[in-house]
Amino acid sequence: MILLKLLNQFSVKVTLIAVLTLLLMFSCKNNNEDTSEIDPIQEISENTPLGTKKSISKILSNPLAEELFLSDSVKKFYAERENSSAWSNNEMRKDFIEILKNAEVEGLYFADYHGKEIENIESSLNSQNNDEKSRYDILLTDAYFQFGSHLLNGKTDPQKIHEIFDIPKNRENLSLLLKNALAQNNLDLAFNKLRPNHPVYNQLITSLKVYKEKMLDSDKFQEIDGGEMIKPGMQDVRLPKIKFRLMALGYLKDIDTFSNDHSRPVQDAIKQLQLENGLLSDGIIGNSTIKLLNIDYKDRYNQILANLERWRWYPRDLGDHYILVNIANYHLDVVKNDELVRSHKTMVGTDIRKTPIFSEEIKYIVFNPNWTIPPTIKTKDVIPGARKDPNYLNRKKIDVYSSNGVKLDPSEVDWNSNKVKSYTYRQKPGSSNPLGKVKIIYPNKHLIYLHDTPSKSLFSRNSRAQSSGCIRVEHVMELAEYLLSDQPTYKTEKINEILETGKLTEVRVQQRVKVHHLYWTAWLENEKPRFTEDIYNYDEKIIKELNKVSKP
Repeated sequence: MILLKLLNQFSVKVTLIAVLTLLLMFSCKNNNEDTSEIDPIQEISENTPLGTKKSISKILSNPLAEELFLSDSVKKFYAERENSSAWSNNEMRKDFIEILKNAEVEGLYFADYHGKEIENIESSLNSQNNDEKSRYDILLTDAYFQFGSHLLNGKTDPQKIHEIFDIPKNRENLSLLLKNALAQNNLDLAFNKLRPNHPVYNQLITSLKVYKEKMLDSDKFQEIDGGEMIKPGMQDVRLPKIKFRLMALGYLKDIDTFSNDHSRPVQDAIKQLQLENGLLSDGIIGNSTIKLLNIDYKDRYNQILANLERWRWYPRDLGDHYILVNIANYHLDVVKNDELVRSHKTMVGTDIRKTPIFSEEIKYIVFNPNWTIPPTIKTKDVIPGARKDPNYLNRKKIDVYSSNGVKLDPSEVDWNSNKVKSYTYRQKPGSSNPLGKVKIIYPNKHLIYLHDTPSKSLFSRNSRAQSSGCIRVEHVMELAEYLLSDQPTYKTEKINEILETGKLTEVRVQQRVKVHHLYWTAWLENEKPRFTEDIYNYDEKIIKELNKVSKP
C-alpha cells in the first residue's frame, strides 16, 4: 500500500514536469521568434470555413432560393464545385464586400446586392452556426452574379427605354470567371473582364465623383426665366441671375454681378458654355441657353448616372476600325487602331422618327442613288400625297413598283386600296433626291444608312434632328473617298466621273469597317465634363429605372 502511494506521487510529479517542459519549449520558440511552423490560431483567422457541402446542398434545395436574384446560376455554380464553400478566404471575402460598397462610383449601389444583410452577417460571423454560414456563402455568390451581370449588361433593360435598341447583350461566363478569380485569389480578374473598357466609361466615373461633390451647392441654383433673346451689348433684368449662375458653374470670375449689361466677359463665358454643351457658340442668350443654365448639379449627376448605365449596354469591343455615331450629339467619328481619323457633323431622326441604336458592317457605297422610300414615310407621306394629288408622284420623280417588281402607271393605281401599302416607291437620282449624291450601306433590317443631302445649310443649326431616321453626313463624299482609299481605282477623279454620268453605281467596300449607332449625352473632353441635349428624352427614363429597388 505504501509502495503504491509512493508510485502515484511519483507519477504526478513526472506529469507536472512534462507539462512544465512543454510550456518552456513553446515559450522558448516564441522568444526566439521561430516562424518555421504556422500558428494554428493564425491559420483559422485567415480562413473561416463558411458551412459544409452537406449544409450548402440542403440550403440550396430549400426556400432560400426564393431570396436569390439568380438562383439558377448560383445552383449551377455550386453543383460544379460539389457544393463546397466559395468565400472561406477572409481576405477575398472582405475584398469583395469592399468592391460592392464602392459600386456607387460606377452608379451602382451596395443595397442592390444583399448589401444590408451581408454587412450585418459579416459583423457577427463568429456567432453564426454552420447553416447560417452556408447561407451567407450562398448570398455572397448571388451578390457576385447580380453585380457581375449589372456590370456586363446594365441594371436596366434598354428594350423598355428605347423604341429600337438592336444591340445584342454582352456575353461572358460569370461562373467560370468567379471560379478562376477564387483560384487565383484575385477578383479583379473577373470584374475587369465584366465592366466596360471604353474610355468614355472611365471618364464618366471621374465626372460622377466631381458632380457628387458639386451637389452640395445645388441650393445656389435659382430658376432663370425664359423670354426674349439677350444679344451682346443689351440690358436685361435677368442678367444678374445669369452672372451668378455662370460664376457658380465656373465660367465667370471677378465681375459686377448686379449690373444688367451683357458685357464682353459675360459674352465670352456664354460662348464657352455653349461650346462645351453642343450649342452654337454665338454669345446670344436664348431659351436654349437659359434651359442649359437652369440644369443644376443634381440633374447633371443623374445625367452621368444614365450614361454610365448605357455604356454598360454597349459592345465591349467596337472593333479595330469603325465609325461611331453619337446620335444625341449629331456627330460622327472614324476611329482606326484607337486613333481618331476624321470627324463629321450629322443630322439624325426626329423625335417622331428616332434613329435606332444598332451596329452593322459597311458593305458598299452607292453613287447617284435611287431613294427607296422607307415604310414610315411611304405610309405617312407618299401614299396620302398620291391620294390628294394625282400628279404628286410625277412631280417628286417617284416610280411605283408592284410586289412583283413591275413598274406601274400611277394614273392607273387605285389609291384608295390597301394594296398600295405593299408597293415599292423609289425616287430617281437628281437634285430633289433627299439622299443627294451618295449613300453608304451597312445592310440592316431598319433600312438605315449614311447619306448625302441637298439641304446642306441645315448642318449649321444647333438642333439637327431633321431626318426620318437615317444619318445625313456633312462632307459625306470625303467619307466615301476615305472608305475607298484602299482601292486605287476609286480616286477623286474616278468618283467625279461616276457622279457626272448621273447613273446609279454601286462599289463594294473592301475595308472592314463597322458602324455603331449609339446615344450618349455626357462625356469628358479636355479634362472637363461635357453634356449635350437629351433629344429623345431617354435619360429620364433610365434614371427612373435605375431608382427602382432590386428584388429577387
